[in-house]
Amino acid sequence: MTKFIRICAFMFLLCTAPLPAMAIDSQDLPDVKDGIVTIETKDPVKLVGYTVGDVIEREVILTIRAPYKLIDTSLPITGYEKRYKGQLIGIELKSINHIKEEHKNYTTHRIKLAYQVFTNNVVAKNAALGPEYINLINTKNSKDLVKYRIPSLDIAISPIAIFGQVKIENNMSPFLGPLLMSNENEKQWLKVALGFLTVSLIGLLYILGKHAWLPRMGGAFAKAYRTLRKTPDTTEGLKQAVSAVHQSLNSTAMMSVFNDNLDTFLARHPNFSPLRSEIQQFFDLSRQVYFEPNFKPEPAHGTSSDPHQWLIQFARRCRDCERGLVPSPLKAGV
Repeated sequence: MTKFIRICAFMFLLCTAPLPAMAIDSQDLPDVKDGIVTIETKDPVKLVGYTVGDVIEREVILTIRAPYKLIDTSLPITGYEKRYKGQLIGIELKSINHIKEEHKNYTTHRIKLAYQVFTNNVVAKNAALGPEYINLINTKNSKDLVKYRIPSLDIAISPIAIFGQVKIENNMSPFLGPLLMSNENEKQWLKVALGFLTVSLIGLLYILGKHAWLPRMGGAFAKAYRTLRKTPDTTEGLKQAVSAVHQSLNSTAMMSVFNDNLDTFLARHPNFSPLRSEIQQFFDLSRQVYFEPNFKPEPAHGTSSDPHQWLIQFARRCRDCERGLVPSPLKAGV
């Protein structure tokens, strides 16, 4: 009697149990109507160059509107080997992660698929992930079963080693974008060159600049240099130039500077030390201009036949010292 009851109970459960989803052939089901399912895929950027052992990850986000629901058992099965045009391609579903978010009028499914390559070939070959078919059921009508096709993703599987002679132009995959040469090194060198150019231009502007609005550009010798360049090349102009340089020396030293207190001036203003001999020559030139009307400059005094030009160069070198720069060399013959 007990055995009979067990058999009856088993038959009752067998008859009342729902039909397993895996027994449903998705290919025989009608497609779901438009507007019921929306899909978003996050595919890998790399579509070529996969070799044996590589894992390819893909995320599918499905939004299914009510009253339809996803039949969870219709999701892809781990370990299932993919086919391409009916042939095994050696790509297997390694793992699947399914997260479901239910709302009042719709349900969102986040499905993360990880495929692994288990094949190799002597030449590159095309493959595809999918298409995957999932089944949906109408919660208001259990007989309303439909299917939805998750689109496939085309990829290319490359060999580990190249076999024989290959012409690259004849083996370019349509999935491969244009081959671009990196120009990062050139960009870095261009930035360095622009930096040097900027510093050089600033230095050149500082050295040769004549405008007082630049830092340390409004000194006494800078003004004297601008004045000397405008004085006429005459005896009277030479006197004006000598007077302008005297005023600059006195303004810088905050006292009257002559040969007898030159050491004191240089001790307080060591930037002018390289011009000691030229300052002494300037004093000699000043004495001759003011106290010797028949002034004829001699080369022994560091001047040429044109003392006015020498004085302009001397003022320029004093201006360099005033700015804390190394004075530029005196031009030959001046």
